[in-house]
Amino acid sequence: MLATLPLSVLYGFASLVGWLAFRVAPYRAELVHNNLKLAFPEMDAKALRNTKRDYYAGFAQMFVEIVKSAKMPADEIRRRVRIVNIEGPRQLLAQGKSVLCVAAHQCNWEWMLLGFSLELGYPLDAAYKPLVDPWAEREMKTVRSRFGSRMIPAKDLLPDIIRRRDIPRAIAMVADQEPTTSEHKHWTRFLGRDTAFYMGPEEIARVTKLPVFFIAMRRLSRGLYEMAFEPLAMPEEKLKSGELTERYARRVERQIRDAPPDWPWSHKRWKLKKSVYGARR
Repeated sequence: MLATLPLSVLYGFASLVGWLAFRVAPYRAELVHNNLKLAFPEMDAKALRNTKRDYYAGFAQMFVEIVKSAKMPADEIRRRVRIVNIEGPRQLLAQGKSVLCVAAHQCNWEWMLLGFSLELGYPLDAAYKPLVDPWAEREMKTVRSRFGSRMIPAKDLLPDIIRRRDIPRAIAMVADQEPTTSEHKHWTRFLGRDTAFYMGPEEIARVTKLPVFFIAMRRLSRGLYEMAFEPLAMPEEKLKSGELTERYARRVERQIRDAPPDWPWSHKRWKLKKSVYGARR
């Protein structure tokens, strides 16, 4: 029912929620403040406050955009998610080669998937973490697969790629989650902290020899985004262990620094401590 409302009405609701979350009942206020302060020590008090305000406003907007995407027509998604530099993956797919595309939780990653599904012109498989609630799991899978993408639980992704290796397709992953359940971690300095990164994309690329592209997303204005595809690693490159993950971490960090409010600062990203795990990978 909410998805049938005009986006302008939903944005009005988002403005109220964002204001309340910032001024009246701040959501995880201390966590957001500390994360931003550590990542951007050069910010003065005014800049930090403005970034927090814009973060809450943008996150509320993304929430209603996800709700609206359940009913949004394909042409509206195309208009609101501009895609550039998709020729690189398309050329490889036209040659019968699959590609691995990695992104981060920047801007609206749900619209990223829908826009990618509409414009690619080839099969798209997307890794995801199943939700605990059966109703939420069913509804989110329905929305995410509206335009033909195939959702695969992350733990099943590599076996699925190997099993269907004869089908040229794009495999998409959002890989900036903290690897709390994975034994394979890459430690690096990220946003001013020792940070563990999930090595799934690197391990998949090593086993399958797939070319890897980074999907950069930026907000142009409210409800308007741009996606760009950038080569991250090619199969012919001889990379050391951790090098692909390091490239990914550096690109994600640059994207965040270019637009600080558009990354989820209220997420508990730094629960793991290097002093406990050392340099294990």
